[in-house]
Amino acid sequence: MNAIPALLDHLVLATPDLAATVADFTRRTGVTPAPGGTHIGLGTRNYLVSLGGACYLEIIGPDPEQSEPGQPRPFDVDGITAPRTVTWAISPPDLDAAIENARAQGYDPGSAQAMSRRRPDGTLLEWRLTDGDDAHPSGLVPFLIDWGTSLHPTASGLPSTPLLSLSASAPDPDEIRPLLTALGTSLDLTRGPVGMSFTVDTPRGPVTFR
Repeated sequence: MNAIPALLDHLVLATPDLAATVADFTRRTGVTPAPGGTHIGLGTRNYLVSLGGACYLEIIGPDPEQSEPGQPRPFDVDGITAPRTVTWAISPPDLDAAIENARAQGYDPGSAQAMSRRRPDGTLLEWRLTDGDDAHPSGLVPFLIDWGTSLHPTASGLPSTPLLSLSASAPDPDEIRPLLTALGTSLDLTRGPVGMSFTVDTPRGPVTFR
């Protein structure tokens, strides 16, 4: 079984139809994702599932209760036509130090940006994350996140489907591996079309999502 990447914080499963994807996840796994909250001004909302420990799955899609945002929704939600694992996040102990260390090794993960959302109970969550590297838009290189003083999403008692494996393919894996090393993590990579997949342990047995 593939190793779980070091520092893994969460996986991002983007969808053009959030309700349908949550229903499909529930049907396939027997586990119902919990409402995460809305991203005000970005036109999205999410549902969450614990993957064991301090990592989780984020299912994100358009929020029908928000008006159309003034910019494209994050994670290519406007561009995809079917659910897809689009990227992943790691949480280093010191976000700013991790950014500087990666830059010193020749990879710039982007600057840290402040973000927030409200949980259904009204609690405000605030975090910082890197805004990415336009030179490597495939999603195979993770973004970095720091939850600061906010409770981590897994601290709220999420439904759970433990992560068994995470893997990906790329036309040139050797181009991606040094970038992962610069971030202090790794990913099981094979040669092929760009794509990610993960397998979770569920009451109905192992289930794989792509």
